[in-house]
Amino acid sequence: MQGSVPPRPRPARRHVWRAGGAVASAALLLPLVSAGPSATAEKPGSGTLQREFAAASARYKVPQSVLLGVSYLQSRWDAHSGAPSVTGGYGPMHLTDARTALAEAPHHADGTEDARGDSSRAVRTATVKALPQASELPARLRTLDRAAQLTGLPAKELRESPAANVEGGAALLAAAQRELGEPLSGDPADWYGAVARFSGADDSATATTYADDVYAVIRGGERRTTDSGQQVALRAVPALTPDTSQRARLGLRGPKAAKTECPTTVACEWVPAPYEEFGEGDYGNHDKADRPKSQSVDYIVIHDTEGSWDTTLRLVQDPTYVSWNYTLRSSDGHIAQHVALKDVAWHAGNWYTNAKSVGLEHEGFLTAPDAWFTEAMYRTSARLVTYLAKKYDIPLDRQHILGHDNVPGTTTSTIPGMHTDPGPYWDWAHYFQLLGKPFQATAGATADVVTIRPDFATNKPPYTGCEKAGEACAPHGSGAVRLHTAPDESAPLVKDIGLRPGGDASTIDVNDMGARASTGQQFAVAERQGDWTAIWYLGQKAWFSNPGARPTAVGAKASVLTPKAGVAEVPVYGRAYPEASAYPSGVPVQTVSALPYKLLAGQRYVVGGRAPGEYYYSPVFDTTAHQVVRGKEIYYEIQFGHRVAYVKAADVEVRPAAR
Repeated sequence: MQGSVPPRPRPARRHVWRAGGAVASAALLLPLVSAGPSATAEKPGSGTLQREFAAASARYKVPQSVLLGVSYLQSRWDAHSGAPSVTGGYGPMHLTDARTALAEAPHHADGTEDARGDSSRAVRTATVKALPQASELPARLRTLDRAAQLTGLPAKELRESPAANVEGGAALLAAAQRELGEPLSGDPADWYGAVARFSGADDSATATTYADDVYAVIRGGERRTTDSGQQVALRAVPALTPDTSQRARLGLRGPKAAKTECPTTVACEWVPAPYEEFGEGDYGNHDKADRPKSQSVDYIVIHDTEGSWDTTLRLVQDPTYVSWNYTLRSSDGHIAQHVALKDVAWHAGNWYTNAKSVGLEHEGFLTAPDAWFTEAMYRTSARLVTYLAKKYDIPLDRQHILGHDNVPGTTTSTIPGMHTDPGPYWDWAHYFQLLGKPFQATAGATADVVTIRPDFATNKPPYTGCEKAGEACAPHGSGAVRLHTAPDESAPLVKDIGLRPGGDASTIDVNDMGARASTGQQFAVAERQGDWTAIWYLGQKAWFSNPGARPTAVGAKASVLTPKAGVAEVPVYGRAYPEASAYPSGVPVQTVSALPYKLLAGQRYVVGGRAPGEYYYSPVFDTTAHQVVRGKEIYYEIQFGHRVAYVKAADVEVRPAAR
């Protein structure tokens, strides 16, 4: 199996989802905690990994730039201490061993969840079908076995040793090159087909998109310090032009019938969600609409799947489940579209948001810090979001590109059940760099508004609840900062009366959003003391550490609003519904129900948008009665806490930041 390569000497929270009262079990690809290096082991020098790439390149006659480019697209050269990715991939080369990473877990939440977010229809549950046995998993989820055969290295070493992992990746690339009938050339341009094969994709569009991305990385070059402190560099080769004629010899299936709404720069297939009637007025799993003619599309919501690609696709094709517009695969960035953009998917738990948004599910797990979202998936997701934002004129900012954890509850009773994905381990800073909108200072250090922007790699606030309630999560980079009641790390965390009506303080549980500000979010400054900054947050003053030598926020210019003169407090809403007089005969008036929070006199919040109240009436399968109710009452969206919220324009005044 090794061809011309000489034998190598051996070295001495998510909620449990229930159906009909019983736990609906589904075998999913969950990351397991792997044994990392001993705490007393000698740490490798910062240039060790670079040398290991060079050694593997020489041994298997794979150009070092190709090896580095492929690894960057899979892991950005991180090793994650031997923990697997969401698809069971290990190490810098993301060698997949799904059998080792198989576990049982749900997709989203429990059976009481209403992802549609509208009380006009009953909440339903469904049975989750199990994944196939490990032996039936596709080859893209079993590449570590092949690497073991090619190198003679044990699987455990390929999972845990970065050096062995890089060697395994080099062996796979060399084998792919030989299988294509290509020489082990020193010219990286000759390796296009092997790179496409390495993706593991079974369709030509995904494989070639992956290869194009690898070569884009090589042309542009990259340099970074990895999660283990390794300094790795890939020198830019701007004039590199790969031999794309090799595409014809990949032997992969062509694209499926084109019905997708995707940019040409990604690989996309149509896997439709069903629109079916069950009888007695029940139907699923989305609503027909005529967007943007009927209502504007103002938001893109980023989710993680809490399950594997295969299980996620099964769920979205279940008419008794919920729906979303797109799913993105971790291993290679492949995209499946399920709901047409003109229609309304049930994904956010807030009907107002659903009616005005597009939902993107990313294969991943919130409570698994080292189950990383691959660079391949980040890049195709960024391309898709850029396309959607341009199509609907959606601003590329954190009040329009929302995490599911930024979507507000519709009423007071729904706040505790709102979702918390993609969570603190989604790298918003890197994502917005890929969107071409990096978070940068737009005002001075003493500005009246700040953009939250900690360094993801080094910002490692402690969390609990990743494995068990109260148990510490593994330290990991995070895009979130923690908010205290005073400028002191020992001060209690701020309270969220929506999550805890009894007045208890927030916790550091990974699913507790009550005292957390996230990268890219903007807040009005309330006070500064030394290395601490206070912001207005959920109707109170909230402090976070923001030292000048290592800032976690930067100055920003943004419009803010405050209660009108003489108004002591302003109600805050989770949806912007019209006034009662706007509803025509036959359409039930929706209650404009305030949340338990108050925006108090003297407080300021950053404005995200301005729009009239709107409600999409569509509680039945027959679309002839569906209509959009649009009122005269104007609302402003604000960054109120970790989640966005709405206030009535009549209650507030808007002013630009002072500086």
